[in-house]
Amino acid sequence: MIGLGYWGRNILRNLYELGLLRIACDADEGTIKHWRETYADIDYTTTYADILNAEEIIGVVISTPAGMHYEVTKAALAAGKDVLVEKPLALTVREGEELVELAEREGRILMVGHILQYHPAVEKLKELVSSGGLGKILYIYSNRLNIGKLRTEENILWSFAPHDISVMLTLLEEEPESVVAFGGDYVNSGIFDTTLTTLEFRNGVKGHIFVSWLHPYKEQKMIVVGSEAMAVFDDIGDQKLVMHPHKIEWKDGKIPVVQKSDYEVIAVRKEEPLENELRHFAECVRRRRKPRTDGLEAVRVLRVLEMAELSLTSSGAVGKCGGAGDSVHESCYIDDDVEIGEGTRIWHFSHILSRSIIGRDCVIGQNCSIGPDVRIGRLCKIQNNVSVYKGVTLEEEVFCGPSCVFTNVYNPRAFIERKQEFMPTRVKRGAMIGANATILCGATIGRYAVVGVGAVVRQDVADHAIVVGVPARQIGWACICGTTLRFDGDFTTCDHCGKKVVLKNEELRFEG
Repeated sequence: MIGLGYWGRNILRNLYELGLLRIACDADEGTIKHWRETYADIDYTTTYADILNAEEIIGVVISTPAGMHYEVTKAALAAGKDVLVEKPLALTVREGEELVELAEREGRILMVGHILQYHPAVEKLKELVSSGGLGKILYIYSNRLNIGKLRTEENILWSFAPHDISVMLTLLEEEPESVVAFGGDYVNSGIFDTTLTTLEFRNGVKGHIFVSWLHPYKEQKMIVVGSEAMAVFDDIGDQKLVMHPHKIEWKDGKIPVVQKSDYEVIAVRKEEPLENELRHFAECVRRRRKPRTDGLEAVRVLRVLEMAELSLTSSGAVGKCGGAGDSVHESCYIDDDVEIGEGTRIWHFSHILSRSIIGRDCVIGQNCSIGPDVRIGRLCKIQNNVSVYKGVTLEEEVFCGPSCVFTNVYNPRAFIERKQEFMPTRVKRGAMIGANATILCGATIGRYAVVGVGAVVRQDVADHAIVVGVPARQIGWACICGTTLRFDGDFTTCDHCGKKVVLKNEELRFEG
């Protein structure tokens, strides 16, 4: 097992009680010390590479922070391990699809922890829907609310909503045609605490998902409204599944009248969903069976999450699911001689100017301007209100935070034409530029460098350097995964990804 934190402690307990656990990993030595005192007869490590290199380990359960799911899952699959990774599978559809392809190529089991699929009440609810016990499904809505752990690495949409999205897609056996989401970032600016997402399906069914960690009490309910009855799944209450056979009848064919009936408690097995989930994973590993919540099911959930996230950052615009024709919003203006790579998505009110080339699988947010003559590599993410002017080049996998600024003239004057004096700016592979940072023309941002929020960069930034302030100054070094490296001498191991790093002559070298 990799990751023993907030939810990981529950997985650890179940794996141990099922007799499946051989070795557990967490980057924090204090966490390791605590669990060694509780479960002394298993091995522990602070570096997950130790697990991936162990030939006797055939399956890995991953419960790291969401931002590490893609990296750790990819490494585990490549090492020949079967994998159960907590939700979400990854933070982009493209990454999720890559993991599915890798699992298929390596002949490995890939399962995702959509735990409600293993809840006895949800299994019974699925039986009710499939058998027609509720009639024609009209509407589904869910509340997943709590006054709980506030996260900074992911917003409430990615933390809570995957569970309900997964169940809705399973109950209706299709993906939505459109997704729209609204939310509020009341505690941490830029991190949504509350979101309301609407899914509209081809058969006319609509779903609403309300999630929040700013709620006075815990509530986890899903209501399925059918033409013949309504079902309530309540994961907090004692009665997990209740059916209300209420009906709507039409008086004189014109006036709708509610016909209420007594509710019926549906009997469900008393089992722990997490234990069921882990037993299912073990069974799939032993018998080489396809998991109920496999990688493909997880990618369908990611598609909805990605559409909802883009809608959130585009003031509630409707995202259409599926189809290359939906990759550029209709409010954008794309010049005729522009090249846009497959899988790239461009959102509201953006303008791509002449002769610009954008690589595949990029995401370009709302109100962006790119070009003319700009080159952007694959897998870049450009947030809202960013202008990438002529003379600026972004290599692969560059992240540009909201409202960051590039310039291309050193000493502009409104009354002097200086188009022939543009100075080139290059942002190298994997670099991150924080929100509201300014990059003055002529600078080169090194590979995997980190430019802090609001920094003003006047000169070159070294590979992996972390720079902050006005003017920007270096305060440390960043791993490829983005984690700040802490050196004791000239050698360290990344706390999160386990990479071994040597610092020599102000340059980083990664080993292994």
